[in-house]
This record gives sequence, structure tokens and C-alpha cells, in this order.
Amino acid sequence: QVQLVESGGGLVQPGGSLRLSCAASGFTLDYYRIGWFRQAPGKEREGVSCISSNDGSTYYADSVKGRFTISRVNAKNTVYLQMNSLKPEDTAVYYCAADQTGYGSWYHPSLYDDWGQGTQVTVSS
Repeated sequence: QVQLVESGGGLVQPGGSLRLSCAASGFTLDYYRIGWFRQAPGKEREGVSCISSNDGSTYYADSVKGRFTISRVNAKNTVYLQMNSLKPEDTAVYYCAADQTGYGSWYHPSLYDDWGQGTQVTVSS
């Protein structure tokens, strides 16, 4: 059974950092495109970052480029999202998701088949 479990969310002050983890079970994570998405109250789910399955290419939304870094540790079957210089507008529930095909634009949630339960990130003073 495919399962994704996010962790690492919490409350942080503006300018602070958090590292989110996405641990996979039931499948080998590096064979899948893995995306991080977020959803703030009253807003649509948006793509934050993605790491591809073949060559490990990484992609970022313009709003987080230069502040967030996605990485993958195959030995742990885990993908990470390092978030630095956090802003109040980064506040949202963050989800990781897996896509086996790797086709299409990475930021479309509909392309992803399996999702974690989400972890809350709150940036506030």
C-alpha cells in the first residue's frame, strides 16, 4: 500500500526555517516524481516544488525560489523541503504527493495520484 507521511511543520517566526519530511512506504520513492504543495485557508492548492524521478531535476514556484530547497535521500526513501527565510504568506498546510508518470507540468495537483495527510506550517510573530 502506497503511503506518504509528512512531518516537520510547526510555528516559526518570520525569517525562520523549517525542514519538512515526506517519508514513503509501499513504493520506491525515487521512481516517482515527488511534489510539495500547499493550501492556505480559502485558497487553491498550489505547487511549491518538485523533484523528478529520473535525473533528480528540481523545480520551484517563483514565490519560494531562492528560499526553499527540495532534496531526496534514497536510502531513507524520504524527500525533504528545507524552507528558509519564511514569510507569513508561507503559512499553509503543506502536502507531498507522488506521480508515477512524470508527464505534464509539475505544479498541477491533478497529475499526482498519492498524497500525504499534510502538515501545518504557521509563520507568525
